[in-house]
Amino acid sequence: METRYGFTKLAPSEFEGWLQSQSISRTCVRVQEHHTWKPRYSNFNGNNHFQMQRNMKRYHMNRNGWSDIGQHFSIFPDGMILTGRPLNRTPACILYANSGAICIENVGNFDAGGDTMDQAQSDSIFLCTAALLRKIGIAIPSQTNVVYHHWYDGDGRLVYYNSGQKTCPGTAFFGGNQLPDFTANFLPLLQQAMDTGGQPPRGLLSWAVVTVENLNIRTGPSSDADLANDQGPLNYGSIVRVYEISPNRWLRISQDRQLWVYGRYTRQVRPATVNTPDTNARIGPGTDHDVVQVLQQGDRVFVQKQEGSWSQTTEDHWIHGSLLDFDEG
Repeated sequence: METRYGFTKLAPSEFEGWLQSQSISRTCVRVQEHHTWKPRYSNFNGNNHFQMQRNMKRYHMNRNGWSDIGQHFSIFPDGMILTGRPLNRTPACILYANSGAICIENVGNFDAGGDTMDQAQSDSIFLCTAALLRKIGIAIPSQTNVVYHHWYDGDGRLVYYNSGQKTCPGTAFFGGNQLPDFTANFLPLLQQAMDTGGQPPRGLLSWAVVTVENLNIRTGPSSDADLANDQGPLNYGSIVRVYEISPNRWLRISQDRQLWVYGRYTRQVRPATVNTPDTNARIGPGTDHDVVQVLQQGDRVFVQKQEGSWSQTTEDHWIHGSLLDFDEG
C-alpha cells in the first residue's frame, strides 16, 4: 500500500481489508462499471499508476470543470487499484445518475479493436466489485445494482438499450456492453466472487435521506463541533443510517464514530427490498403512469412517501407496495 498525490495504491489482496476500515456515511445502492477509453494500455508502463491517476484528475477538473476526479477507484492493467474521489462524495460519471453510486473506472479501451484485457485486471475487477457490494450491504448482484454506463440515456434513466450514449465500458467488455452480454458473461463471474449473508448494523435506529446540498458532517451534535474533514459534506439524496438522535435534533450516522448531521436537513425513509423480478418503477402512483425503471428481485430502495398502496422512493419513482418487502433493520 502506497500513497502519493492524495491517492492510495492497493494490491487486490489489500483492497477488502482497507475497504472495511473506511467509513461511508452516505448509503450506496449500486456500483458503476466504466472504462477510461483514454488513457489506455499504451499509456501504462507498469510503474506510472500515480501519474496517470493525477492526469485524469487534472483533466476532470480543468477540462470538465468538476471539483475532483470523477471516479472513486481506478483499476489498472496489472490489477492494482487506486483510490480517487472520496467514497462519501457522489461520483461524476453518469449524467443525472450518480446518486447512491460508487464508480469504478477500468483503465483501458475495451471497445472492439481496442485493448485486450489482462487477466490480472479482470480478476481485480470482480474482486473489487464484490467487495464494494458487500460493503454497501448487497448480497445478490443484479443488473440494477451493478450497471454499465452504456445502459443510461442522456437524462439519467436506466433504459438498458443503446440510446446514443457512450459505449462505456466498451463494446468488447466481457463479451460486450449490452444487457445480454452482462447477464451471460459478467454477472456469473461476479456471483462467484460474492459471499452471501451478512448481518444488519448493530444499534441502527432508522434511515434518512439528505434534503440539501453539501450537508456538513461534524464530530459532535452541534454546529460548534469540528467538521469531520475525512468524511466531507453529503450530497442531496444521500442515504444515511441513524444510530442516535440528540435532544437538539442532531443525528449520529456512524456506528462506532462520533459523526453527526443536523436532522433538520434530512427526512426519514424506510428501506425496502424488491420481491418480484422485472418490477416496474413509475413516474406516478398508478399503472397509468409511465415506467422509468425496471427493478429486479433483491434490489434495495428507500421509501420516502406512501400514497394509498403506492410507495415513492428517494429517486421520486413509484412502486406498488405489494412488490416491496419493508425492512425495519
